[in-house]
Amino acid sequence: MFTVIVSIHVLPECVDDFIAITRYNAENSRLEAGVVRFDFLQEIDDPNSFRLVEVYRSKDDQAAHQQSAHYQKWRETVASMMAGERTRVFLKNLDPTDAEWM
Repeated sequence: MFTVIVSIHVLPECVDDFIAITRYNAENSRLEAGVVRFDFLQEIDDPNSFRLVEVYRSKDDQAAHQQSAHYQKWRETVASMMAGERTRVFLKNLDPTDAEWM
């Protein structure tokens, strides 16, 4: 498995639009063959802060996701909504093992 956690801080006036376009991206991402999970989360204590927890079968599946039409639309749409640069952390799976996910 290949996991990416994305942190995004959104301008307060853009939160509702950000949620709408990110739900669109998440729903379509979950339809991709290489996507195991695609979770969209909002911080309780800071409702302008969001996380995407993306679990792919492989790094190549994550790269394919970035070429999808829904991701491209999302990336272009949210660019002006962000209060700063989004950050990403790439993780490898330890437990449960990859075989246990399948």
